[in-house]
Amino acid sequence: MKGLIDANARMRDDGIDAVLQAASTAFGFVYVHPLQDGNGRLHRCLIHHVLAERKFTPPGMVFPVLSVMLDRIDDYRNTIQSHSRPLMDFIDWKPTADRNVEVLNDTADLYRYFDCTDEAEFLYQCVKRTVEHDLPHEIDYLRRHDEARRKIMDTVEMPDRLEDRSASVHPAEQGRASQEKKRTRIPEANGR
Repeated sequence: MKGLIDANARMRDDGIDAVLQAASTAFGFVYVHPLQDGNGRLHRCLIHHVLAERKFTPPGMVFPVLSVMLDRIDDYRNTIQSHSRPLMDFIDWKPTADRNVEVLNDTADLYRYFDCTDEAEFLYQCVKRTVEHDLPHEIDYLRRHDEARRKIMDTVEMPDRLEDRSASVHPAEQGRASQEKKRTRIPEANGR
C-alpha cells in the first residue's frame, strides 16, 4: 500500500494525465485488495478522489463517471479480470473459515508493475461518455426542471416541497408525470 500511495503522489507531482493517474491508482488498489470487504467501493472512490484532487472536475462537482461504469458493468468486470484471471495459476491459496481466501505465497511482484493499458482505456471511454453524453443530458434535464419550476411558481403559489414534486418528471416518462404522481393529489390552495 505504501508503494501505491507513493506512486500516486509521484504521478500527481509529475503532472501525469489525471485519468491515467486515477486508473493506475484505483485499479492498482483493487488488485492489491488490502481489505476483507469494501475494496471495490474504495477503488471507485479513489477514481473520484484523484480526478477531484487533480482538478479534472470543477470543485464541488460529483463527476458521474461511476454511473457510466455501472452501465458498462460487464466491461468493467472483464477489465479487472483481464489482469487478475491469468495470474491465478501463479497464486497458491486456500479458503478460510470466514469465506475468504488466504494467499500462501508471495504475490507482490504479480501486481507491482502491472500493465494499466486496458484499465486506462476503459476509464477514458467512461470519462468520454460522461463528458459527451451524460453531463449534457443531465444539464438539459436540470435546465428543463428549473424552467418547469419557474412556470409553476408563476402560475400557482405553493410550498417548495409541492413545487418540487410537481416539477419533477423522470426522464424515462418523457415529460409525463409518473402513475404515482398522478395518484397523489396536490392539495388546493384553499385547503380542500
